[in-house]
Amino acid sequence: MNPKTRVVVIITFSFILSFCAYKYTDKWSDFKPYLPSICKTFNSRLVENSTSNPDPQNHPFPFRISEKLSLQDWFLPSNKVELRTKTPWNAPILWEGTFNRTYLEEYYRNNPVTIGLTVFALGKYLDKYLEKFLASADKYFMPGHKVIYYVMVDDHSKLPYIEYGTSRFLKPRVVAKEARWQDVSMMRMKTLADMLQDFIKDEVDYVFCMDVDMDFRAPYGVETLGELVAQAQAWFMNSPNTEFTYERRPESKAYIEMGQGDFYYHAAVFGGTPSRVLDLVRSCYAGIMEDKKNNIEAVWHDESHLNKYFLEHKPTLILSPEYCWDFTIHTEMEHVKLAWAMKDYAEVRDNV
Repeated sequence: MNPKTRVVVIITFSFILSFCAYKYTDKWSDFKPYLPSICKTFNSRLVENSTSNPDPQNHPFPFRISEKLSLQDWFLPSNKVELRTKTPWNAPILWEGTFNRTYLEEYYRNNPVTIGLTVFALGKYLDKYLEKFLASADKYFMPGHKVIYYVMVDDHSKLPYIEYGTSRFLKPRVVAKEARWQDVSMMRMKTLADMLQDFIKDEVDYVFCMDVDMDFRAPYGVETLGELVAQAQAWFMNSPNTEFTYERRPESKAYIEMGQGDFYYHAAVFGGTPSRVLDLVRSCYAGIMEDKKNNIEAVWHDESHLNKYFLEHKPTLILSPEYCWDFTIHTEMEHVKLAWAMKDYAEVRDNV
């Protein structure tokens, strides 16, 4: 109980006590000397109760929610000692069981936020993947919170009809389709930069950018919110950095020297605050355009530039492979929130 509330309760209690004494005793003067000590005792009980702050690990609903969210309030790395749960720079690596969902939900209930989700669905990707992506997002992405879907398509008439839930809003935008899928992947950085600068930054508190050829399988909630959020690529989570498929040619702006690198990050998912995401996509776009001038293309296109950015600008939160899993690795992965769709690149890509 905060101090203001405690004062109101004490005053109310004192008034009721005084009224009862006046109503039911003939000698108010005999009762009056005892009133301060009674109020003092009552106040001490309130203080005792209000300062207790149970461990959120042992108490699923803490008595008091902090006014400002801090990592120690909700992150529980000791629950998964068998897994890697922190980076060398002490950013959390999120797995199911390493966070107090109840605490986070209560915090964001008291401090509401709007989350943006951007996705590009062009050409055959629109036909094959968009409906399932949006329908599953409406069920599992940030349940109970306000979400704006920013959907980029090349044919507005093919947008699927979906009855969105409460506080879910669709903002479609028609964009030009590039001739090659590689250019679609790279040039989205320019489109995202323009949209973030022009209006997204004024409409949301956090934004995620995702590929469309995926679908949500379980709640993907506010535990993923952070200043700069990166997705660990499922295939490389336990690999040494010498095996990461970084761009190794020094001529490219995405170049990462052998032996450097913390994680291999997946460009299918990244997010954070609008200002941080804007800086990320601008940097990646600048690197892509510089490479084009020098007649070079990074080995994994925008993902190579994204990995270079995260090497130089450390993420504040990393999502484990549970948040973007490929079931072709194995089917025994538990707690999968988002999964890659089965892909037939010859079917959906104009050039393979």
